[in-house]
Amino acid sequence: MRIYLIGYMGCGKSTIGRKIADLLKISFVDLDKYIEERYFKSVPAIFAEEGEKGFREKERSSLFEVSQFEDVVVGTGGGAPCFFDNMQVMNNNGITVYIAPDTDILATRLLKSKTERPLIVGKSREELIAFINDALLKRAPFYEKSKIIIRGENNLDPQHLIDMICQFESKD
Repeated sequence: MRIYLIGYMGCGKSTIGRKIADLLKISFVDLDKYIEERYFKSVPAIFAEEGEKGFREKERSSLFEVSQFEDVVVGTGGGAPCFFDNMQVMNNNGITVYIAPDTDILATRLLKSKTERPLIVGKSREELIAFINDALLKRAPFYEKSKIIIRGENNLDPQHLIDMICQFESKD
């Protein structure tokens, strides 16, 4: 079983992914952390040294690698589904779940986040909300290709997600 959690940064992919993996007794891989360990550099350092293009190439090859793992929940970076054929790779190799909380929730989480996120550094709340809305408009065509879509905050119960995933898997 391979489960790919996708969605905008701050949507809860890592948090919910760890909980799902624990309940299913399988591994959890945070794709950004995997990239950092694989290339011995932080994501912000890769962005600074190689630009977004260099990072996205590393992200793509790392996604191909983790797509070979068995029994894993993968929390992707927010942009991962939107480049190359990444969404197709994920859909062909497992179950994709798009986590889509409201923009206001995303902004609140990102402003509180201790994680350095290169794409939003220095933005005010208003700028961040506009930035998120713009990004979601561009990313929606990719995110919406997910096999399962979870909208809103109330549907993020790990057991509920597992039930949806298992129900979806039994249809295949």
